[in-house]
Amino acid sequence: MSADLDRSALRQFMLGLAQGMNASAESVDRIRDTMTEVAEAYGADDTDFVVLPTIILVETGESDQSRVALSSATNASFRFDQIAALCALVGEARRGAVAPLDGIRRLNEIGAMRPRLGWATRTLGHAVLTVGLALLLAPTWQGAIVAFVLGAGIGLLKLVRSPTLQLVLPIAAAFVCAASVFLLAEVIEIGDPVRLLIAPLVTFLPGGVLTTATVELAAGQMISGASRLVFGLVQLSLLAFGILAAGTVVGVEDASYEPLTATSPLPWWVALLGIVVFALGNYLHFSAPASTFGWVLLALIVAYAGQWLGTLLLSATVGGFVGAAAMTVVVFWIGALRHGTPVQITFLPAFWLLVPGAAGLVGLTEAVAIGSGLADFTAALVSVMSIALGVLIGTALYRVVHHGAEEIVQFAVAAPTVVDKTTEPAFWKRLLPWRHGRGTG
Repeated sequence: MSADLDRSALRQFMLGLAQGMNASAESVDRIRDTMTEVAEAYGADDTDFVVLPTIILVETGESDQSRVALSSATNASFRFDQIAALCALVGEARRGAVAPLDGIRRLNEIGAMRPRLGWATRTLGHAVLTVGLALLLAPTWQGAIVAFVLGAGIGLLKLVRSPTLQLVLPIAAAFVCAASVFLLAEVIEIGDPVRLLIAPLVTFLPGGVLTTATVELAAGQMISGASRLVFGLVQLSLLAFGILAAGTVVGVEDASYEPLTATSPLPWWVALLGIVVFALGNYLHFSAPASTFGWVLLALIVAYAGQWLGTLLLSATVGGFVGAAAMTVVVFWIGALRHGTPVQITFLPAFWLLVPGAAGLVGLTEAVAIGSGLADFTAALVSVMSIALGVLIGTALYRVVHHGAEEIVQFAVAAPTVVDKTTEPAFWKRLLPWRHGRGTG
């Protein structure tokens, strides 16, 4: 009976870990790999997993002795302080260093964590990150002030715990932001109005979702990748609908949706200021641990520098690829340091900085409004693919550099004559997952 209770606790513990990683915006292939490592650490090699964005199953045992734990994943999203606590727990679980019952208790504590910062500070943080992105997308001082006001209002509404409000908030926010920006554009110089209104909507943009979807499709996770891709495109469409509805009410002409060229660009250092302000806003709004600010700033600088260099030398699409690849290597390196920062805390702000979702929203809005933006929307989707490919290449590069040399040496030393499941090193288990029943279907 004790063994059955322990196995049941382990199933619930692994189920909770998978739910937490799902709420941390991890891709399903990474969740599955992590759960496999946890199962091996606890000696539960007979464990199998089904991980999807909306459902998670954990099975232990074989044949008629198998037991299944099932959970419907919610749309819950963890703050950065919760992600940091969860990653610490996952690290212990990978070593089998925490009892399953203690792990379940800690998971409940993580889910119930109160924000480290108060509501006023977090609202200010959303306004600040909006200003930072506005300085990068539509760099005018007047536009930055408008972005601050709109970002503060949306940041305050995002903290309200109302399922009904959260359901309609993206469309309502798009409508209010678009109406405000279009009206103000007639009286003050705020730069490109369509790109400016993207800044307060940045936390609604599915740039990370679209990129994760592409990564999952490339990894063979067809169900998860396709569902995320459709979800991201629908979310873009809803935001575009809010913008177009506001334009119709205000009486905006079709030409107002076309991108504008800044008449008096701000100095070059404004972009650097925007990156710092954007990092500070993320730190405040998502209640990040104090030690993470410097690492997030480093990831943002690398992402922006890579994107800028790739765009300068080749094209904007290649710029996204270079920025994503460079950023991915750096964030994995940071995550591997003894006093580093969990990968997702540095990944998510960098995704928003690369703004694949913003490009898609601008392209979709132009396509519907003026009928000539289809090429822009297609280019935006290609940009998403480019960024996702950059993430894949960056991940592969990091694994080769960080793990490859050591494992190749271990393999050369072992040099088994006959390779089977008992002698095959971990290096080949990862390269040939199909030989161990860990297919990507």
